[in-house]
Amino acid sequence: MNAPNQKEDQKEILAEVDDLAVNTIRFLSVDAVEKAKSGHPGMPMGAAEYAWILWSRYLKFSVDHPNWPNRDRFVLSAGHGSMLLYSLLHLSGYELSLDEIKHFRQLGSQTPGHPEYGHTQGVEATTGPLGQGFANAVGMAIGAKMMAARFNNDGSLIDHKVWAIVSDGDLMEGVTSEAASIAGHLGLDNLIFIYDDNKISIDGNTDNTFTENVAKRFEAYGWNTQKINGHNRDEIIAAYDSAMLSNGKPVLILAQTQIGFGAPNKQNTSKAHGEPLGAEEALGAKKALGWPQDQLFYVPPKVQAFFKNRNVFLTKEYHTWKNQFDAWKAKHPELAKLWDQYWNKDGSQDLYHSLSKDLPKMPGATRNISAMIQQRVSYSYPSLVAGSADLAGSTKAVMTDSSYVSKTDFRGRNIHFGVREHAMGAITNGMALYGSFIPVSSTFLVFSDYMRPAIRVAALSKIQSIYVFTHDSIFLGEDGPTHQPIEHIPSLRLIPNLHVVRPATSLECLAAWSIALNRKSGPTALILTRQNLPDIQPDASLTADAPKHGGYVFQDSKDEPQLILIATGSELQLAVEAKRMLDGDGILTRVVSMPCLETFLEQTPKYQESVLPLKPVPIVAIEAAQCDLWFKLGRSSMLTLGINRFGASAPMDALSKYFGFTSDQVYKNIKSWYKP
Repeated sequence: MNAPNQKEDQKEILAEVDDLAVNTIRFLSVDAVEKAKSGHPGMPMGAAEYAWILWSRYLKFSVDHPNWPNRDRFVLSAGHGSMLLYSLLHLSGYELSLDEIKHFRQLGSQTPGHPEYGHTQGVEATTGPLGQGFANAVGMAIGAKMMAARFNNDGSLIDHKVWAIVSDGDLMEGVTSEAASIAGHLGLDNLIFIYDDNKISIDGNTDNTFTENVAKRFEAYGWNTQKINGHNRDEIIAAYDSAMLSNGKPVLILAQTQIGFGAPNKQNTSKAHGEPLGAEEALGAKKALGWPQDQLFYVPPKVQAFFKNRNVFLTKEYHTWKNQFDAWKAKHPELAKLWDQYWNKDGSQDLYHSLSKDLPKMPGATRNISAMIQQRVSYSYPSLVAGSADLAGSTKAVMTDSSYVSKTDFRGRNIHFGVREHAMGAITNGMALYGSFIPVSSTFLVFSDYMRPAIRVAALSKIQSIYVFTHDSIFLGEDGPTHQPIEHIPSLRLIPNLHVVRPATSLECLAAWSIALNRKSGPTALILTRQNLPDIQPDASLTADAPKHGGYVFQDSKDEPQLILIATGSELQLAVEAKRMLDGDGILTRVVSMPCLETFLEQTPKYQESVLPLKPVPIVAIEAAQCDLWFKLGRSSMLTLGINRFGASAPMDALSKYFGFTSDQVYKNIKSWYKP
């Protein structure tokens, strides 16, 4: 369905408007940074030429249908050059006014310092931390390949490209190496990256730190590479034409550019990188490039007219695709229903209640229980796909009835990420951003540290991604403190808009998946055990829906409680045993299971009070992790039984006794603290 890159009747218009448009992009960027008194003008000034060629001749999109599934994706991984993207979005006709350009980096504007997905129309990914956008684009390309494999049975519903601009800083970050290796391994020939090779970073020339042969490095990864002068239009066009051809490999175009192009004193210096040019230098650049010196935020009428014509052409492309899509839907109604399920990320409305009637039996490790539920859920949610960092046999987060994605077959629902946690997190973000997948990524909880930047960006971006973290405590045993998480659960809870679920029972594992699948505006982390947990039973009056509230009364006292025990995951059994002993001492004790603190705090005040009464009742929080965060529940009389040091290498039973996580020790600690 790809139409020609450029209509014959556009050629004359392009020849006349090229110089004007390139300088419009440059000086919208310069003027915005000057007005804000902060920003990065140099990259947009140097990249304007090849960015303009891309957006004026190659990039396929529709401003009237911004969510067109077959649009090209464009990612500015070099997010510090955000004014390049904002200038292009404004000129292209997206909902980004010139007033928003003038309010660059100001509170409440649609032009924040780095692009933010969901905040500005046309921004495909939140970029800023270097390398994240690179890996996001790899994830989008995988998503496109997987959708094409599923639906290009009769025509080409999905045949677009994923384009990205990356910088020296992107290529220095380790996540880029991980993601580039995966892209080459999978032969993602729908992926085209333009490397803005200006050889300048904040601290000076990249010769200080970055002298590798980038082309040879990427060729070793399995990429095709091209070197061009990023200011030479003929070379740019030839490179893009070559890159557009499917050849079984992703493409890296190394575009040598001059940062701060046109600035009389700051061109090719780090002074053009991360600070305004200054009024005198900005005027000097305008003079050097023949731009009006007496106007700010100037957009020539011919540039405006070009993009109006360009949008007419792109709208025709969209409608051509839409007509073919409608014909395909009529011919393949069952596939059309499946298509909608993918893009809506829908599943059965009554799935929770139907699955709750036939749950996996315990005792069992919650990683195993979760895996069985994941498999059952996947039948209803075709958009659910899974991958691991070379640990599928341990995390169990696999679609057991499906194959793995490969270079020659993208129909599978599983992905081998290899030992690449950082790239896995950022690539699955890209798959979620693509729009038709709910990605599940899995590794050991202690290695969530390697994924943390990507998890944070997912939460900031409000995208639906699911993380399965197993081996959740010191109780994994002999592998020792390097593999035993201590601070990881509370540190994940500190990330805004991330829900952290640590289940203790089969029903709570189901609730964890329900929370994750129903959270359309943020990621969810499932924290699971390696070791078996016992089959502990709640009060008979408990409803199946209770765990979905995040926190609930698991076992209650016969009268108003005198003491409340809160526990999560593997420690819930200790709270239940301690309650039995405390009840024997005549202390009316309530056990509250709190699999997801964030979900609980979203409940109504009335519900929260029904679980944790406002009147002073001493609380004990039990969790085999750093426990300070439990004090956010705001109780002056509170004891936490956790662990505030690194673990040790020993069998689980020995560790339980050494660190005080047996029912007898928990009971004794509570008794010595509790003063009725």
